[in-house]
Amino acid sequence: MLRGKASRSGLAASADRGSVLMLEQQGCRRPGDSPDRGSVLMLMPACVLVVLVLAAIAVDMALMHLRQRQAADAAASAANDAVTAGVDPRSLRQGDYRLDPAEVRAVVDRTVAASEAAEHLARPPDVAIDGETVEVELTVEAEHLFTGAIPGASRTTLVTARASATAVAP
Repeated sequence: MLRGKASRSGLAASADRGSVLMLEQQGCRRPGDSPDRGSVLMLMPACVLVVLVLAAIAVDMALMHLRQRQAADAAASAANDAVTAGVDPRSLRQGDYRLDPAEVRAVVDRTVAASEAAEHLARPPDVAIDGETVEVELTVEAEHLFTGAIPGASRTTLVTARASATAVAP
């Protein structure tokens, strides 16, 4: 009995396929077919373009963040070095701690010149001395890798980092 059912269902299936083939040859659609079949494929190039634009923006933002971190690191290093190496030796021998402004400026310039941010500086470092505290501010240019290709868009962005260091008695 199972064998008879299997053969009957097999005949029914082949009859259904035959009728579908006849309908397709006559230009009729199958039930459930949409006239917009394949239109999603046309959206794929637009989706790929959107993904590429978002990736380009992400890369440019990562470069800006990198330059900002490099500038912050260089400013912190310069302030720390200036507080320790910029002390006036005569005042230190007398038991007093005083910073020599010329030496502080020279230490900051040397430290910044040795950093990764040196080649991207937009202007010389700003140095402020207030008692035993040295504050260094650096402004660097962050280049846009992809956004600069857009007509009218800026090719660089200025990024500022500020750091300070204070000398404390042991």
